[in-house]
Amino acid sequence: MSGEVSAAVVGAGAWGTALALSLANHGQQVALWVFEPELASTMRQERENGVYLPGFRLPGGVHPTADFGEAIVPRVTTLVIVAVPSHGLRPVLTRLRPQLEPDMDVILATKGLEGGTLMRVSEVAAAVLGQDRVAHLATLSGPTFAREIAAGEPAAVVIAARDPAIARRLQQRLASPTLRLYTSTDVIGVELGAALKNVIAIASGICQGLGLGSNTRAALIARGLAEITRLVIAAGGEADTLAGLAGLGDLVLTCTGELSRNRALGIGLGQGRSLQQLQAATPTVAEGVTTAAAALQLARRLGVELPITEQMHRVLFEHLPPAQALAALMQRPLTRE
Repeated sequence: MSGEVSAAVVGAGAWGTALALSLANHGQQVALWVFEPELASTMRQERENGVYLPGFRLPGGVHPTADFGEAIVPRVTTLVIVAVPSHGLRPVLTRLRPQLEPDMDVILATKGLEGGTLMRVSEVAAAVLGQDRVAHLATLSGPTFAREIAAGEPAAVVIAARDPAIARRLQQRLASPTLRLYTSTDVIGVELGAALKNVIAIASGICQGLGLGSNTRAALIARGLAEITRLVIAAGGEADTLAGLAGLGDLVLTCTGELSRNRALGIGLGQGRSLQQLQAATPTVAEGVTTAAAALQLARRLGVELPITEQMHRVLFEHLPPAQALAALMQRPLTRE
């Protein structure tokens, strides 16, 4: 395998598996690092990720392995895509660090904020991998469901990096007839937009679970975008980023799409199920849960109001009934848009 595989995807959840499929389906040989050794073995034998992305056959160009040494090979691997849940990013990057060479590009396909430190994903990567790696770091985001990417349906995403030359190089590396990439240098805006849209999506699901209609959800999405934009500006990002794929595009998809894990969790909450029940019912992660806590702390640090995020935090961690959270939002003092 080492003689032909030049790309590695770290993380074999639905998103990581879909990215590996996308690369392999357009001619690249891809190592797919799987956290669970048993799952890696099953995937090699059955040529399917039956746990996280069932129904899609792994092409011959995807090589599942639980061994970092097999997945990332010196002088062979030139691109590493990290696609793990945000709570696992730091430990995975710590394991990954000895395998990286100075000229390897690293794409972060993780969405969320780190609890405790409140760091964005690229800040976590810089802290773990070293500031000398920042020049080769990029973030991938945009309105994508893993199953639709795996099925080869047309989609568009953003690749963000401080260095526009790095973003352009990776744009060319990942682009295919079904996946269009746009470049950005606003890493802050792209990463915060990717993280907070999951919190708003939980709120959108709650609206549906309460039996509310399109008016409510449209208002929620619009005001959600407004509060995400306030936080991005306060953190040093660009408002214009939130009008594009990594902002509005991803927000609308996650708040309305049938495949959204965060929206599904919100629907369950709105129907009266507990957070613990909903989390126990699925192996996948709804990133908006941990992000709600971190985003609220970050907003307070930066002096920004996030009313929807604050109410979601109360629902998730303070057992506030969802209907009361909605009422609290509607009863806020009247103001200008």
